[in-house]
Amino acid sequence: MENHATDLLALYPVLRSLPSADWASLCRTAAVIALPSGTEIFTERQTCQGFPLLLAGSIKVVKSAPSGREMLLYRVEPGGSCIITSSCLLGHTDYSARGVAETQLLMRVLPAPLFEKLVAESTDFRRFVFHLFAERIGELMQLVEELAFHRLDQRLAKLLLGKSESKNESSQCEPIRATHQALAEELGSVREIVSRLLKGFAGQGLVALGREQIELLDRAALKQLADSGR
Repeated sequence: MENHATDLLALYPVLRSLPSADWASLCRTAAVIALPSGTEIFTERQTCQGFPLLLAGSIKVVKSAPSGREMLLYRVEPGGSCIITSSCLLGHTDYSARGVAETQLLMRVLPAPLFEKLVAESTDFRRFVFHLFAERIGELMQLVEELAFHRLDQRLAKLLLGKSESKNESSQCEPIRATHQALAEELGSVREIVSRLLKGFAGQGLVALGREQIELLDRAALKQLADSGR
């Protein structure tokens, strides 16, 4: 448990500024929770119970349509925050999206009453919450811009390059491991359209397609395509 407390302070250094009584309350009420991949953390129209402090893993936050289509809004990773959770706690509203564990998770959940107390009484914690709020708003505005002004093939090329470049340099030549469905969800599209675009990329010699993997063959051409909408 002591190790988890140390990890929490390393990931969320703002907590070091809390009064000892508030830190003790956090450790007492926000127990460490381990959740397997695929767990639904929250869902639409659900009441928010607390503020997640992620120690390990990744949560994807998605918006669902009645048709069943889903769009990835953003990911929450260790040290980050969920803007929808923050807005629900601050506005006393229900969730408007769904959060799912992409990987095995290790987290604490700051209870709503303690979250409200810290926002009201701790200047540092309040600044931390609103700073992450502003960062996330910026990401969502970029998403809106891409949806409104960029073609899907441009966005797909950018997504593939981003996934490839997120790897360590030593493994940049390795294929991207992702299903067409997962890519479609990130782009707010459907699998059939993304599969058709990927086959087109393969026909042009830009990528090579395998089972749940994509190898980038011509990064320069993909970057030119991704930048063509700017």
